[in-house]
Amino acid sequence: MSVARARGGWGRTATTTAAFAVLLAVVGAVAGPTWDPVPVPEQLRVSVTDTSIAGAEGTTPVGTHDVVTERVVLTIGDDDVDATVRSPAGVAGTPGVVFVHGAGTKESDKAFVGQAVALASAGVTTVVPAKRPEFSSLRHRDYEEMARDYAAAVAYLRTLPTVVPDRVGVYAESEGTWIAPLMARDDPTLAFVALVSAPVVPPRAQAAFAVDSYLRNTGVPESVFRAIPRAVGMELPGGGIDYADFDVDPYLPALQMPVLVAYGTDDSSMPVVQGTRDIISALTTAGNGDVLVRFYGGANHGIKVDGRLSPAFAADLTGWVLGLPETGSGTPRVAGAQPFQRYLALDVPAPHWFGSGDTVLIIVLVGLSLVGAGGVITAAMRVRDRRRVVPRAERGVDGVVARQLVLLPVLALVTLAGLVAYLVAIARLAVDYERDAWVVWGGWFAVRLVGLAVLVVAAVLVERVIDHRAGTREALELGEEPPRVLVRGRAAWCATGATVAGTSIVVLILAYWGVYQLGI
Repeated sequence: MSVARARGGWGRTATTTAAFAVLLAVVGAVAGPTWDPVPVPEQLRVSVTDTSIAGAEGTTPVGTHDVVTERVVLTIGDDDVDATVRSPAGVAGTPGVVFVHGAGTKESDKAFVGQAVALASAGVTTVVPAKRPEFSSLRHRDYEEMARDYAAAVAYLRTLPTVVPDRVGVYAESEGTWIAPLMARDDPTLAFVALVSAPVVPPRAQAAFAVDSYLRNTGVPESVFRAIPRAVGMELPGGGIDYADFDVDPYLPALQMPVLVAYGTDDSSMPVVQGTRDIISALTTAGNGDVLVRFYGGANHGIKVDGRLSPAFAADLTGWVLGLPETGSGTPRVAGAQPFQRYLALDVPAPHWFGSGDTVLIIVLVGLSLVGAGGVITAAMRVRDRRRVVPRAERGVDGVVARQLVLLPVLALVTLAGLVAYLVAIARLAVDYERDAWVVWGGWFAVRLVGLAVLVVAAVLVERVIDHRAGTREALELGEEPPRVLVRGRAAWCATGATVAGTSIVVLILAYWGVYQLGI
């Protein structure tokens, strides 16, 4: 039994542990921004469920023509870029569509296959250029330069003898919808633009919105949400993601051609209501009334249902392209399934002290290095003492203290590893739109329970030091020999200091990421 428990019992240890927990909860709360999303004040009401577009009735339906697929190489700047061209066999005088990638696609032959085949089979020539490698990294995007890349694909499509040059437009999806308005600014002669699954808001705000939606779909505890602004608002270690705050709003008025906006109602990663309103408002203000919005029930981010492109969307898209300009002003302006958006996608508050990923990484590495150094010194001391056959009572660290100094960093590192494993597990569940209460709630309970054990060990250690000091004072007052010191020797002090300092840093990291939240 430790001196702490002998003198004060478990009640004192529990009190000290609770004090540590409250202190860490306060530190975790004030160290960074909280997450308090704003509910959408008013949902968008869709009165017409039929998504078909007026003026498209007489156009060639999907599947009419055989599709010819050709791989070509486009010269963009100093680079050669693969591109896949799909065209209707034996048809001349066709419209043309250039596909603009989202963040998750880059190959020319694997992206937009369903959309390109549907369009080509109805009489539209399409080209899907590959994304240049430098724009496939999370760290680097240059939307201005990417717009010029896709403009080269537009120029190529206009040179094809079977394509009518002034009927070439753009199909942009997800991240690509930040690029399409730049293309329209630089080339007002684009015949049309389709904005599919458009976030509209800046990338950082969209990422935070998507993470929030995914986590809510997964059913995670409310305390986990604090990590959203701290992770999304932080700059990556080593820099990068300068594009995270790119604002497309100033470029939306450049869309002076017919625009089709499409969302899947099961796409929880996009602010479907907010995006629709922002686009309509911006283009109406800019004098463009040729804007149609369609919502597809049960469809996800790529307007797919059960892994396949929505047939209604394929028919609407091809009919709209082929029927232009008549279909550009078709009615109703907004139609389809009823969309729902719980919260607004807004700017993400920046972390107070840990906005730099480099700072966070350095702090973590310093903490782990100190813990490691303490462990190495302690191991070396034990080897030395055993070789010299030093009695246990005369070794450098008191037995109770030595046990706590082993348990303290071990439990802290287990908590840190458990937190990382938990976040990875819920990320996988969120991406797959799955729920698992054992992982979501059980995992979080386990992480916090081990984190609490760290504080119990720390409480016992602190109380051992307090009791030792009290015992020393009592012995001096009574003229007795004081108890031996808890830590003796330079090596023992170095090991103890490194272990305590390193563990303290790890515990503060855990507090920052919410392990010790108490509703503060």
